[in-house]
Parts: sequence; C-alpha cells; structure tokens
Amino acid sequence: MVQSRRRVAIVDDDHSVCKALARLLRASDLDADTYSSGRDFLDSLRSTVPDCLVLDLQMPEMNGLALQRELARARIRLPIVVITGHDEPGAQARCLAAGAGAYLRKPLDDKTLLAAIESAIDATA
Repeated sequence: MVQSRRRVAIVDDDHSVCKALARLLRASDLDADTYSSGRDFLDSLRSTVPDCLVLDLQMPEMNGLALQRELARARIRLPIVVITGHDEPGAQARCLAAGAGAYLRKPLDDKTLLAAIESAIDATA
C-alpha cells in the first residue's frame, strides 16, 4: 500500500513567503497548498483538509488567531504552526492556548520549521 504524502497548508498574505515555504516543503517530500487569506483557506476546507497548517499571525481582515478561533468554532482540529514577523507580548501564549503546536518567529530556520510541522502532526496523530 502506497502512503500518500502529507499535505501542509500555508496561510500568509505575503506571496513571497508562501512561495518560499511551499518550495521548502515540496523539497522535503511534503505537498503544499498556499492561501493568501484566512477566508481563502476556510473556503478550501470544503474540498480538502490538510495534515497541518502553517499560519501567519499578522494578516489583514482575519489574523492567525482569529482563524484559529474560526477553526475551533467549526470543530475542525488541525495541527497548527504559527509564524510571525511581528511578535507581540502575549501572542505566543494566546496562540498556544488556542491550540497551536508551535509558535515561530520569522525569519524562519528551515530545520526548525520542518521539525515543528512534524511534531505538530505527530502530536495529533
């Protein structure tokens, strides 16, 4: 039986970040889908649910914490790795309390990100 590759969704309003992270994940034998907003990601859940979500904290319209709340309201449990370039006091604690498995600051270290994704997936398996 052939095991399918794990699928990771990346939600970040910065196109260059999405592109770079998708390239890293694909090179690491993971499938990657990118979304420029929380709303786009929520709409995608009608057709596919990823194995993990890499989620930017600071985005217009719906920030990462608001997206986490929307997922909880809909009772959709996903391993989540929050990433941010603009760390704020208390943000890490709020994201982890809302269910994120990891909270990483940009610029991201490739190995740290990949380990956080793997750990988040394993923790919910």
